[in-house]
Order: sequence, then C-alpha cells, then structure tokens
Amino acid sequence: MNLPQFSVRRPVFTTMVALILIVLGAVSLSRLQIDLLPSIELPTASVRTEYEGASPEVMERLITQIMEEIVATVPGVEEIRSTSEEGRSSVNVTFVWGTDLDAAAIDLRATIEDEISELPDDITRPRINKFSVDTFPVVLIGISSPLDPVELTQLIEDRIRHRFTQISGVAQVDFWGGFPREIRVEIDPDKINALGLSLNHVLDTLRDANLDLPAGQIEEGRYEVTLRAPAQFSSVQEIRDTVLEMRGGAAVTIGDVAEVVDTYEKLTRIIRVNNERGVRIAIRKQSGANTVEVSRQILEEIDALNDEFPQISIVPVINQGNFIERSIQNVARSVLYGGGLAILILLFFLRNIRSTLVISLSIPISIIATFSLIYFAGFTINLMTLGGLALGVGMMVDSSIVVLENIFRIRDEDGEPPAEASSVGAWEVAPAITASTITTLVIFLPVIFVKGVSGLLFRELAYVIAFSLVCSLLLSLSLVPMLSSRLLKAKGRDRAGPRWVERLKRDSEKRFDQLNSGYLGILDAALRHKALVVIGAVVLLGLSLFTVPMIGTEFLPPSDEGEVRVTGEMEVGTRLDLLDRQTRLMESIVYAAVPEAVSTVASVRDNEGEIRMSLVKASERSRSNVEIAADLRERLEGRIPGMKIRTRAPQGQFLLERIIGGDEGVTVEIRGFELDVLKALSDKVTAAIEDIEGITDVDQSFDDGTPQEEFVLDRRKIADLGFTPRDVTEVIETAIAGSRAGNYHSKGNSYRILVQLKDAEKRSLDEVLNLTLRTADGETVALRNLVTTVSSRAPLEITRKDQQRQVTVSANVTDRDLGSVATEIKEKLNQIPRPDSYELLVAGNFEEQQKAMRELTVALLLSLLLVYMVLACQYESLLDPLVVMLSTPMAAIGVLLVLWLTDTTLNLQSAIGCIMLGGIVVNNAILLVDQAGRLHEEGRSLNEAVAEAGRRRFRPILMTTLTTILGLLPLALGIGEGSDAQAPLARAVVGGLAGSTLITLVLIPVVYTLVHGFMKKKVKA
Repeated sequence: MNLPQFSVRRPVFTTMVALILIVLGAVSLSRLQIDLLPSIELPTASVRTEYEGASPEVMERLITQIMEEIVATVPGVEEIRSTSEEGRSSVNVTFVWGTDLDAAAIDLRATIEDEISELPDDITRPRINKFSVDTFPVVLIGISSPLDPVELTQLIEDRIRHRFTQISGVAQVDFWGGFPREIRVEIDPDKINALGLSLNHVLDTLRDANLDLPAGQIEEGRYEVTLRAPAQFSSVQEIRDTVLEMRGGAAVTIGDVAEVVDTYEKLTRIIRVNNERGVRIAIRKQSGANTVEVSRQILEEIDALNDEFPQISIVPVINQGNFIERSIQNVARSVLYGGGLAILILLFFLRNIRSTLVISLSIPISIIATFSLIYFAGFTINLMTLGGLALGVGMMVDSSIVVLENIFRIRDEDGEPPAEASSVGAWEVAPAITASTITTLVIFLPVIFVKGVSGLLFRELAYVIAFSLVCSLLLSLSLVPMLSSRLLKAKGRDRAGPRWVERLKRDSEKRFDQLNSGYLGILDAALRHKALVVIGAVVLLGLSLFTVPMIGTEFLPPSDEGEVRVTGEMEVGTRLDLLDRQTRLMESIVYAAVPEAVSTVASVRDNEGEIRMSLVKASERSRSNVEIAADLRERLEGRIPGMKIRTRAPQGQFLLERIIGGDEGVTVEIRGFELDVLKALSDKVTAAIEDIEGITDVDQSFDDGTPQEEFVLDRRKIADLGFTPRDVTEVIETAIAGSRAGNYHSKGNSYRILVQLKDAEKRSLDEVLNLTLRTADGETVALRNLVTTVSSRAPLEITRKDQQRQVTVSANVTDRDLGSVATEIKEKLNQIPRPDSYELLVAGNFEEQQKAMRELTVALLLSLLLVYMVLACQYESLLDPLVVMLSTPMAAIGVLLVLWLTDTTLNLQSAIGCIMLGGIVVNNAILLVDQAGRLHEEGRSLNEAVAEAGRRRFRPILMTTLTTILGLLPLALGIGEGSDAQAPLARAVVGGLAGSTLITLVLIPVVYTLVHGFMKKKVKA
C-alpha cells in the first residue's frame, strides 16, 4: 500500500499527524528567540597585554612582535593582526574555519604560559578573549543632566547602572564619558624648589601617611582582641595638614606647597547627548538572550528611571532591538502577503474554493512545522530563517498543485470517483514531484559546505527551506489526496454557486483556454522550426550577457539602518578644548540640517569629534540615510577650519561589518617595515584613489604622529649622584601625568589621590627641567643636569598583519558598486612604484566579497552536478537530465535582466538566489520530460508526445511558477526596513524563474525531440 492510498483509507490518522505537526510548531514558535542574524562565532580570539608607560614602538618591539611569534606556533592559525598603542598591545588571531574556538583558546593560553618568560617582567598578564556577535551592545544610552558632573557620575554608578545589570538577559553595562571623583594634590613648583623639596618626597610622604595595616592580635581574658592602627585620611583637610618635614621648628605641610582640590579626573573624552553635556552607557546582552526582549525591557527601565529621577534625561541613542523588530515584522509580512498572493493564483486557476483550500493548507502547516525544526536545531527567528520561509512560501504548494491537478485530470478525463482519483492521481506523479523536490534540496547541500561568513549566514536559510519543502512534499502525498477524496465531488456533481461566481468561473476558464490554445499554437510552430528555436534561445542568452558589465558587484546589499555618523578629524595632538570647540561648530551645522534625527550623541576624544544620529523610521522620512549623509558632506565641506570631515550612512548588516573588520566601503592595505616608506606610499595611494568616481571620505590610518619631547637620561651622572633611572623618570611622571598616592575613602566609596604639578599641561619644558631631586646627603639637583631633551613625533599606534607593519587607506563608496570601484583602484595601485617587499592590496569588504564569490561559484557548480546526478538516477538515462538542465542557463536571461532593470548588484544574496535557481527552474522541465517520456513509451510519436505533455502540464507549470513568483514578490519589492537585505535574493529567483519558464516551455520540448530523434536514427544505423 502506497502513501496516498494509505492516507485516503486512514483519514483520522492523517489528520492527527498533521495536527501533531501544528501543535509542536506552535509551541516551538512561542519559545523562539528573535535576533537580526544567526548566532555567529567566528574562530577569532584576541590577546591583550598592558605595559604601563611604554610607547607604541616599545610595545611593538618588546611585546607585540614576541607575542605574534608565540601565537603563530598554535595549530590552525590562519591570520594574525596586531595593534600597538601606548601601554597596550592587542594581537587578534584568526583560526581556520571549523576550528573549535574553545579548544583553540585553551591551546593559545597554554602556549603563551609556556613562553611568557620572554616578555618583560612588569607587564599586566595577557588576557585572552573570544569573539562573538553577542558581545556588541544591543542598546546605546545617553544620559544628560544640569547636575554637577561629579554628582551625576556618582548617581549613575550608585543608583542607575545596577538597574540595567539586573535586567534578565543583560551581560554587561559599560559606562563612558563620566566624571569620576578625584582628590588632586596640585604642587606649586616654585614653592617646592624654594624649599628644596623633591616631588618624590611629597609622594612618599602622602603614601606613608595614608595606611591601614593589620596590627595583629593580643589575648585579653577570654578573648582574642584584634589590633588596628587606621591611618587613612578621613577628610581633605587632613591631607592638607600632612607634615612634609620640620624646618627651624616649624612644620612644612602639604597645604604650604600645594593646593588640595576635591574635583574629577582629567577628561580624555567629552560627550554630549541631544546637545547637552552627558555620558554614554553601552548595554550588552548575554549569549543566547532574545535581543528584542532585552531591548524592550531596557526601554521600559529607561521610562521608569526618567520618572524616578526628573533631574536627569535618559534617551536610547542606538537600539538594535528596534531595527531588528521592524526588519523581522517586514519579512514576516512578506511571508503573509506572498502566501496570500499564491492562494489567489490557485483560486484563479482552480476556480474551486474547496480545491484551493486543500492546496492552501500546505503553506501554513509547512511553515508551522518548520518552526519546530528552528527550535530543536537551536536557531532563532532572524532575517535568514524568516527569509527562508518567505522564499519557500511559493514553492510549498508546488507539489500539491501537481498532485491536485493530476487528481482533477483523472477524475474528469477517466471518470474515476474522487477516492480512487485521489490515490491514483497522487501516486502517478509521486516520482516526478519527489525528483523535483530532491533537485531543490540538493541545491542546498553545497551551501552547507561554504566556508566563511557567507556559509554561517546561509546555513540556517538552507535548512529552513529544505525542511519546509520536505514537509510540503509529505503533505502533498498524504493530506492532499485524503482531503481531495473527502471534499471533491464526482464529475458533474459540483453544486452551482451564485450567478456572479459562475460568470467569474466561465470568464477565467475562457481566458485560460485562450492562453492554453496560444501556447499550443506556439509549441506547434516551434516543433516545425526546431533549429530556429534553438538558435533564438542561444541568441537571447548571448544578448543578455551584454548586461553583465552594467550590473555592479558588492559584498552585501545596502539597507537603511536609520543612522548617520559624522566624523571630524584634526591634527594628532590637538588639545581637547580646541577639538571640542570645532566639534560644537560641526554640531551646529549638522543638527539644523537633519530634522529627521530623534536623538544625537556627540563624542570628542583623541583627535576626533564624532556625531551619531538616530533617525525616525524609514517610512516616516522622505530622505534615506545615504541622502542625508551626502547632503551633510556638501554642507560641511570647508566649513570647519582645521578639521577633515567624513560622513557615513551605515548601509545594512552593521554586525557583519564589525565581524569582517571594518566599516568602510573599500580599504587598501600597505604592508612593509619602515614607517616613513609606508607613510609615503600611503600619501601616493590617497592621491591616486581620491579622484575615482564614487570614492568619498578618504582616510589614512597613519598620521604624522603626536608631538613629543623625549628625555635622554645621562646614566653616568645619575649613578654618580646615587640615583637610579627610576627616580628620574618617576619625577617626570609625577610632574605631568601625575602619580597615585593611595585612595581616599568616603561613604563606602574609594577615590584616587593624585599628585602632580598645578596646571601641569600648561607648564613649559623649562619649568619641568627646573624640578629637583634630593641626594642622600640632602643636596638638591635640578633635573636639567641629569637629562637632555630631543623633539620628535611618535605614531599613536602601529598596526601589523601577518607579522608585517601595515598602514591602511579607507574610503566610503557612494553611487557606485564596490566591485567596479575596487577594480579601478587595483589599476591605479599597479601604477604606483614601490620598493621590494612592500605590498599594496585591496582588502576589507572587497576581500571578503572575493572569498565569498569564490566559495559560492564552487557551490553553484557542485549543486548543478548534484542536480544532474539526481535526474540521471530518476530517468536511468544520461541524456534526459541534460535536456532538463538546459533550463538552467536560460534562467540567466531573466536574472541578468531583472538585476539590471532594478539596479540591483550581484552580491552575496543575489548569488545565493542564483544557486537556488539551479534546483527550482529544472522542476518545470522535469514535469514536461517525465510526461513526454511516459506518452512516448505508450506508443505516441515524439512530436505528439511532447505536444500532449505540454497540454497536460501547462496548467501545473503555470500555477507552480506563478505561486513561487508571487510568493516572492513582496520580498522582491524590498519595501520597509530590513527587507532590502533579502530583496536581491528574491529578485534573482523571480527573474530567473520567469525567464526560464517562458523559454523552456518551448525550448525543452524542441530539444527533447531533437535528442531522442537523433538517438533513434543512431540506433537504426
């Protein structure tokens, strides 16, 4: 007993199995997490090491280079990148794909522990961190207030920060731009020089006066009594009254030579929220937590805190949850609209509500059943899994259409009763629909083997489509024949409906008959002029290839994220107050020009001022974020003296851009050793590429360096006077940077006590050199007698890749595709002369794009080979599969035409669409060839067999094609936030399927007769 027959005879069993799938899917859906993208854990780890006070060159020589050599010995390392900054070294290690990152991190830690003796003794122990998408902030919050900045910082630390950490799913809350309280001892250099005191003496005195040491225990009667001698400062006045030494019977105190100020730590960053002074908080979620749910709870907590603390204003600046929720809703709507359009097409062709209902059930049941796979496989509801459902929604009814159409044909033409027609009709087409489903499934097998980011992203999409199609196949061979046997009437017993319904039926039947007659007429003409048809198809394919140069290429499709960033860069070493002044000028121009902004955060630090604006929803504004960025670029050009302005509109997949290491359109890597040569090459590259059409906001990673004065120690003199180099360098450190003299405790909190010169940053070099040290016999020696100074410039950071120094030139790309811009850049780079062992490479997004396209090309070829093998298995022939697969190159005509007309690039998404087409477009040809083969075996001539096969299969081919196309149409239109990401994939499938169907309905019958006619002649000969 076959499956359709069993299902028809056991209707309760079949119904209950379907209900089990629905219940499991519904429960799974209620427990699924929502996120933007699949959970991605790249095989990347970082090793961070700190060495206080070391310059970037020293960090590179003593730590970074040695660390690179150590980690290079770990098995599976593919790429090493490093950055050396003042006091900090970061080495990022990328392992080959498929590496177990937990095991690799253990190997890395063990290797470093074995070789750690090669590093300086007084470093901070290296820390190893693994990369995960989950570590990026889900919500970025800005807090502003008219309160005193120290009071605001304390309020956030004591009353607000912990409220966010207590939210379920929150892993970490980072606080930037605060004003931590500090007790600063500002020494007057003239006074200590006049008194012959050294800075080291002041520092040691404060440290010795601020102690809390255990004094042991004594026994007293029955008790052990703990002794304590607390000598910590309990007030600022106590610090002022601390005695430095006695002079002529009078005490010289700290207050005599310094001002003790209760203030905040020196600012290295200024933040403004909505044009008011404030702070920023970044909130990160736990791995596996629901991003949308976490962000919703955070927003609720923000509302509650704003009510509780009216003196502060808390606003969400960047909220991943909002964008994710709107994106998911858009794609979900596309699934619903696509399903609705597919059902309308069925109703038009079938002209029977019962029949339409039978087939339509395949869509919701397959979708709901797929949710259980998503849940049990540990996936989330994201753009890829929902995109898979949106892509599969039209294909889910394909098998059911073929089954039901054949049931109708047997009932109407052979006069069989509904029960018999249902089981026989379903079983007759079972091999064809199983083969067509398998050909679609094998297309996704190579996708599972694709390496890199593209493989991780599309794996879930492949699983979801595959599972939903398997469900729909099983439903078409079980539930559809069972329902058909129950709901369909015997021929001639259908009850007439209302008059207008009957009129609609007659009209639609008439139009379809005209369409069918037209097709049969075309097919008849084609069979008489076979050579003309084949030549015409080849010419069409050739003409379509002329559009290839006009279709650009890029890594990812653009998508409006509702954010704009403006960055102003000044000369390295520019004072923070000057940088802040120019940033304010930039803000005044930007805010007036962007009424679409709902919240803004300006950040001023190092030599850069940055504005991040969150915009209203795309549907509520007339300009895209790209247009806003372009407008700001024009407005700011040359308006801010001393500042180089760059504007950027994040173009979709912001997490992916973070993953692949960079957020610019295109990056040129310059590798070598000598920094001067790298700088010269960097200037040449910048000059070469900045005039290329589409290139904007060119930026060099290498700068002229920050101005520095280097103290050269006279070691002999220092030793002769009984000092050590540490004594001398500590005086310089204390004078300008400041040295910690312990902690000041107040109300359960601890604040640092910092000793430095008053107005240290404004002191001249002469004033620093006039500072004194005291010898063992009480003599004072001026610092200028022990050191000399050399003026120079030092790089802020030194970057390396694969153990070579590297400088990058990055730029945004506007109004052009990435591929054509990168090709033009390559041509320009080839014209730049360079010394031996120096390399110029186009990297970043373009490098990732090239890798992905290579992987996907291999996947496409492999998938086509698998499709051929599956078809050969079905037909037990090596020729028929080749006839069927002629429909695949014909799909290229539609793909290229649609991509060109819609101005869509060939990117990761559209490439996946092309791979999918390899399995979808052959389905129509399978139906034609399978039916023609059966009829030919029954004794009909080749021309008669293909003509009859065309007549019988025209309706199901048209129905399956239109349901798939209309099911994808809402996604292909790319309306709403997040839908841009899936639109190229849908457009490629829609174009390819439409073009291939129109051509193959005529071409396949012609080629079939030519091939089999030739084989007959060969056999006779």
